[in-house]
Amino acid sequence: MGLSSLGIFHTVIGVVAIIAAVVSLIKSAKIDLGKLAGKIYFYCTLVTSLTALGLSSIKGPNPGHILALLIVVLVSVAYFLYAKKPGNNRSRFVENFFLAFSFFLSLIPTVNETFNRVPVGHPLANGPKDPLIAKTLLVLFMLFIAGSIWQFRKQKRINKVI
Repeated sequence: MGLSSLGIFHTVIGVVAIIAAVVSLIKSAKIDLGKLAGKIYFYCTLVTSLTALGLSSIKGPNPGHILALLIVVLVSVAYFLYAKKPGNNRSRFVENFFLAFSFFLSLIPTVNETFNRVPVGHPLANGPKDPLIAKTLLVLFMLFIAGSIWQFRKQKRINKVI
């Protein structure tokens, strides 16, 4: 696989972040920063995104670095809204969307790297432009859109009650 120590650390923390997001989505239908899984997602995603800045197969900044910085901004703004704008209000819509979008964006390099490395010796894909990667990301994008609509409707009902 050829991963550096930083690459291994980045991958392990990234997998923990993804598992935490899935657990939070299953339990709360959103990445809930008030619960343990949401907190794990937040911190592990920050670490994963920041360590991604030290990883590159080419010299200089690349689209992966920009994606990592965008994810840092999304989770940071979501955390700010969570901490500074408590209660069930309009801020929850943005917070929920930013966390869900950060999760979707995290899956782009995850799918690409996984499909191009696994199984070892006979990877599922042959480069980032492989149709299998595109199809997988399209399915994940459709799930993200459907999940975002569901979260929006659920939050709208919660805001009406309170």
